[in-house]
Amino acid sequence: MLYPLILLTPFILLILIPSWRRLLITTPIVKAIARLQLLPKISETERAAIEAGNVWVEGEFFTGKPDFERMLNEPYPQVSPEIQAFLDGPVETVCQMATDWEIYQRQDLPPDVWDYLKQERFFGMMIPKEYGGLGFSNLAYSAVMVKLSSRSFTHVATVGVANSLGPAKLLLRYGTPEQKAHYLPRLARGEEIPCFALTEPNAGSDAASLIANGEVFRGEDGQIYLRLNWKKRYITLGAIATLLGLAFRLRDPHHLLGQGEDIGITCALVPTNTPGVVIDQRHDPMGVPFYNSPTEGHNVILPIKQIIGGVEQAGQGWKMLMQALAAGRGISFPASCTGVAKLVTRVAGAHSVVRKQFGLSIGRFEGVEEPLARIGALTYLMDAARLYTCGAVDRGEQPAVVSAIAKYHSTELARQVVNDGMDILGGNGICRGPRNLLANVYTAIPIAITVEGANILTRTLMIFGQGAIRCHPYVYQEIQALNQNDVVAFDRAFWPHLGSILGNACRASWLSLTRGWGARSPVSGSTAQYYRKLSWASATFALMTDLALITYGGSLKRQEKLTGRFADVLSWLYLATATLRRFEAEGRQAADLPLVEWAVQYGLAQIQLAFEGIYRHLTLPGLGWLLRGPVLSWHRLNPMGTHPADRLGHRVAQQVQTIGTGRDRLTAGIHVPTDAHQALGRLERALALVQQAEPILKKIKAASHAGQLPSAKPEDLLTLAYEAGLISEAETTLVCEAEFARNDAIQVDAFTFEAYQQSEKVKNISDRAVTLEQV
Repeated sequence: MLYPLILLTPFILLILIPSWRRLLITTPIVKAIARLQLLPKISETERAAIEAGNVWVEGEFFTGKPDFERMLNEPYPQVSPEIQAFLDGPVETVCQMATDWEIYQRQDLPPDVWDYLKQERFFGMMIPKEYGGLGFSNLAYSAVMVKLSSRSFTHVATVGVANSLGPAKLLLRYGTPEQKAHYLPRLARGEEIPCFALTEPNAGSDAASLIANGEVFRGEDGQIYLRLNWKKRYITLGAIATLLGLAFRLRDPHHLLGQGEDIGITCALVPTNTPGVVIDQRHDPMGVPFYNSPTEGHNVILPIKQIIGGVEQAGQGWKMLMQALAAGRGISFPASCTGVAKLVTRVAGAHSVVRKQFGLSIGRFEGVEEPLARIGALTYLMDAARLYTCGAVDRGEQPAVVSAIAKYHSTELARQVVNDGMDILGGNGICRGPRNLLANVYTAIPIAITVEGANILTRTLMIFGQGAIRCHPYVYQEIQALNQNDVVAFDRAFWPHLGSILGNACRASWLSLTRGWGARSPVSGSTAQYYRKLSWASATFALMTDLALITYGGSLKRQEKLTGRFADVLSWLYLATATLRRFEAEGRQAADLPLVEWAVQYGLAQIQLAFEGIYRHLTLPGLGWLLRGPVLSWHRLNPMGTHPADRLGHRVAQQVQTIGTGRDRLTAGIHVPTDAHQALGRLERALALVQQAEPILKKIKAASHAGQLPSAKPEDLLTLAYEAGLISEAETTLVCEAEFARNDAIQVDAFTFEAYQQSEKVKNISDRAVTLEQV
């Protein structure tokens, strides 16, 4: 027994004595990494993206041993009475001023809505009160967007851009005192309509490749100026903006600023009435009538003071944008998509009760229950992730990776929810008109998928590509040490990293054998099992991440199919955790438990699927057969998660269809008209009457089965039941009202030929569009 220990003693001493270890082991490793070019090359633009924001709870999953107690103790944000008053007052008023159909018919918000938005400082929600804004928190802004999005996507696009990525946000963080004092009050009052011009024909997701340019020169008056030229597209509010934020590459050929000739990406404020600014066209994004536009600038001359932050911030534009997006991406679209999901939940649930086929409400059919369960549980999950992320950002966190997760999955899940809703509504969903509640949402959802980072690249490059470097407990330290050829710093990170790999290998194996029971849960009860399984998934994720980094080194970011699967694991670890945390923070509401269980089980099933793809496609040198064979087979025999059971989906579907606190809590915060002449108000009234009439119809049906009444549909036996004294006059009236309301609610719009032509306002786009030859 002692002989092997004696043989290992020199090696153990070598490891334990830092100076010997660095000289004899670490230094050769550093040289080998350099020789084999395993170190990923990180450009300055990539570095700015990686260093944007900070690491929050997402870093826990890369350790392989997440601290769920810490995650559960993160602040849980709640809307204050002041904000609730704003939601119940001005926001409710805006929602009542115009229906989505009316906005589409006008192809714009009505003038009184524009005036009211400005009057109530909707464009200055995030601007501090000292500058005339509302000084809202991210949670308050999110709550407003949830409600607005349930009314019209046009509201969201119009209000959102002014409060998310725009001049105001950059001014607040980087602007000079003079810039803040001049522009922020004007933006808050709506006297200035802002936009931000970043995207170009050849610089979309690769925004750092922009070619818009500016040149520093000295004017005849001796002052320093900028000469700007650009061609941008996809700029929300661009066609009506009075203040344009512009990202461009700045050159200083005469070294007037003392920073060299190629200064880099810079952001400036451009009043759109400046000569040379062109904003006379607009795009047509899926027919959604918000202003989205191209813009050009030809020899636009501005004082140098128009650089956001002044001359000191020249060349810092990319860093500024990355920092602004690091947190903001996780607020606006998650809020908008959650509002949409809540609307679909409300509509699909009510329609499933009101709409009948074969004598039954369609919600009783299992084929309809399945999408209803997805709609309800995913809506709960999306709201949980929204609240979790808002709480972090309001506390001062800037979690870039979590923001990317929130943006990507809120938009993708909203697409799933809307698709399911459209399937359930069928013809009621596709026939547009004042009665239609989902067609315009269905049309608009690709816009959310595309903007602020196209989802395909958000998944593959940002969530895991950025996360693996920024959030890993050791990798970024190692990269920095290697770039600086700092053997001591590399040694301090490398050996703990190696220990972490070995530890996660043991932990992942043990948790796999025990199906997670070897991990500790911070809670007891029915949800404890999910914390254990997430610990198991985290240990496996951390181990496989390290194996992938070792296998591919700097080329891992080009293995986008593989990194996309890693991103899916990381994302669902976060989303499931946010769901469980919401359940605890809201007092473990019994009515919410089916929603929580369905959502977390679904998330674990997505993790299971992603790992299967990783095992099949991770090319581990010499050991690939092990992953593709024994490991993959064991993973399938011993799954981390499976799709939620049908009986659980039934419980969720029932909750979505039943009037009560559970349904109201799930869809809280959206606009629900009480006017029965409006589409949702009409559907809600029909649902209430149908459910009130249900016990009466059951009484008639029972009487028919007992031979007291003929065999027929209960609705057809109403008069006979009344005459036989089986039901009262009030009950008879209620059933009649319910049937009338039900029949009215399922009607779709129809137009005369003349009215249809007028409503569509057909435009001859070919006469007005710029032809390819002209371009």
